[in-house]
Amino acid sequence: MRKMLEGSRAVALTIKMCKPGVVSAYPITPQTHIVEDLAKFRAEGRAKYEYILAESEFAAASIVLGGSLGGTRVYTATSSQGLLLMTEVLFNIAGMRAPVVLTCANRAVSAPINIWNDQQDSVTIRDSGWIMLYAKDNQEAIDLHLQAYKIAEKVRLPVMVNLDGFVLTHTYENVELPEQKEVDKFLPAYQLIKDYYLDPKNPRTFGYFATPATYMEQRQELSDDLAKSKKVISQVAKEFSQKFKREQGDGLVEYIGTGKEKVILVAMGSVVGTMRYVQNTKTQRQFGILKIKCFRPFPNEEVVKYLRRAKYVAVIDKAVSLGSEGILASEIKKVGCNIVKGKIQSFIVGIGGKDVTPEVIGDIFREVRGTGEEVRWMYP
Repeated sequence: MRKMLEGSRAVALTIKMCKPGVVSAYPITPQTHIVEDLAKFRAEGRAKYEYILAESEFAAASIVLGGSLGGTRVYTATSSQGLLLMTEVLFNIAGMRAPVVLTCANRAVSAPINIWNDQQDSVTIRDSGWIMLYAKDNQEAIDLHLQAYKIAEKVRLPVMVNLDGFVLTHTYENVELPEQKEVDKFLPAYQLIKDYYLDPKNPRTFGYFATPATYMEQRQELSDDLAKSKKVISQVAKEFSQKFKREQGDGLVEYIGTGKEKVILVAMGSVVGTMRYVQNTKTQRQFGILKIKCFRPFPNEEVVKYLRRAKYVAVIDKAVSLGSEGILASEIKKVGCNIVKGKIQSFIVGIGGKDVTPEVIGDIFREVRGTGEEVRWMYP
């Protein structure tokens, strides 16, 4: 079905088709439309999940953790301070290997108070053990949520799907929404896995007290499994491409260009759309685009594959490690050190919803070939 839908509505309809057993959330801008729609679907009898309005985001995360360990598919959504309030539970969810799916409508964090888009919220909890995916448009948001459940349930790890607040959540786009029967074939009913759920007849303990004798080994196991999940992410992306006839690549990165460009711009999220516009319409600006779709686990080998021969690399971040540089830039520099021939530079854009115009992208294209500062904050 091809429809003109608001991004939040598209996500809500997709989650409904994934048939979770428990949905719990606390409303926060700009995530609110997603959970409003999910609550309405339940109230109208169009969905069968248990919808629980929590008193806070911390509580919502705790509820879906309990629901997941209770043996059902679950869902929650949040943004900004709400995501940060969940932080303690997010670590628990990953540590207990609960296949929770969460939507983060990316938004700036306080102070000062700002409700507009950047990605400082999600990257702040990048070390919690979650798989983290970023959508460039509303169609990709639909596709990633469908894949997220399949990935989470295969690897027993939680998945966070990020889409830029307002830029995508409140924007109408023409999207292809799958039929329920298509979703059911791709994502069958939730299957219980022995010893991974609470059962009074077979008592289990999750998140038990770990001493120094075992804690480090368990964290390494979690880290190793997160790194290994790249293979499953790629497998699921390939299966999705075959079933829905929408190319997903390897599910980790996407290169847009001929492969011969000497200047490559790297980014994740909706800013890729602006970069693509400039690439298509400004013929004098010959650059390639490397879109990072999966931020955790970080696609080290895939990034190097495309950047190896670049002469200039501009990493465009909607987040910053204050006092340092863009967070994505740090990741790219880490994997590209001594491998990527060209200079890798960090550009900070769009903080607090500041416009990222085609002119800003053009300025970055020009400046990356200069010998200026290593970190630049770019304004329209």
